[in-house]
Amino acid sequence: MAVFRESNAAPYLQPVPPVVEDAKVGGAAPHELSIGEIIRRERRLSQEQIEQILQYQREKGVRFGEAAVALGLASQQDVLFALSQQFNYFYAPDAKRGYSNELVAATQPFSHQAESFRAIRTQLMMRVFSQDDVRRAIAIVSPDSGDGKTFFAANLAVVLSQLGGRTLVVDADLRGPRLHELFGIESRSGLSGILSGRAETSVIKQVPDLPSLYVLPVGVTPPNPVELVERPAFALLMRELLSKFDHVVVDTPAAVYGADATVIAARCGAALVLARQGRSKVSRLQDLVATLNNSPAKLAGVILNEY
Repeated sequence: MAVFRESNAAPYLQPVPPVVEDAKVGGAAPHELSIGEIIRRERRLSQEQIEQILQYQREKGVRFGEAAVALGLASQQDVLFALSQQFNYFYAPDAKRGYSNELVAATQPFSHQAESFRAIRTQLMMRVFSQDDVRRAIAIVSPDSGDGKTFFAANLAVVLSQLGGRTLVVDADLRGPRLHELFGIESRSGLSGILSGRAETSVIKQVPDLPSLYVLPVGVTPPNPVELVERPAFALLMRELLSKFDHVVVDTPAAVYGADATVIAARCGAALVLARQGRSKVSRLQDLVATLNNSPAKLAGVILNEY
């Protein structure tokens, strides 16, 4: 999936609540509980069912989770969820959490697609988010609509949050915002209100079940998107966000619609270009890369989206 080659708003931000690294369950953190105890609490198993599992476990010489699955008292997803709780690797174990199916890194964390995002994360940790380098947000840009920017930005943010640091994904596509739909959050207020000078409150939303991940939606879609991102308030906002979060990922409109994407990338400090296999035109991709190379943004690489 990845082809690598060798950016005054502060008063409108509410204090970001601390990430709860270990949600207490009955007085104990999940990683302090056994796999069996986590499964018991999630499935609300009775003492009789527990005894059935333990007896099967002794007879077959298998783990508690395997015994529970074999008896039909738990699913494989329950076991994976229990493991994720023990190792602080948060994800949504099913699609009933209000997330879109496009959030593969959250709903299918052990799939091939999710593994591709983790591979890209590793490259970006070295190229963009290195502690020895200047703090940068990363803008996801592409030549055309339909290239998969929102899908990519959302899933990249999920895998970054799974490292444990605070991660924010910002919807800066002021022309056709979609991030709030993927995460199932409301978007009555957000980035557009901050940049237009309105006193927005509680604009940053914490994502349920992913305690290290936050979303800043667009809010009301404005009539003047380019002017808003060109205002000094946007640069000030990015600086403020970088002081509060470990990683900041920014979704942008397609370059075909105007200068928004390159302006946003310059304010973020880094850009990752996305092209779609069998769809993106080479000439437009080359033009976008050339424009970014002549901007203040660090070009982190070019991604070929095969999906």
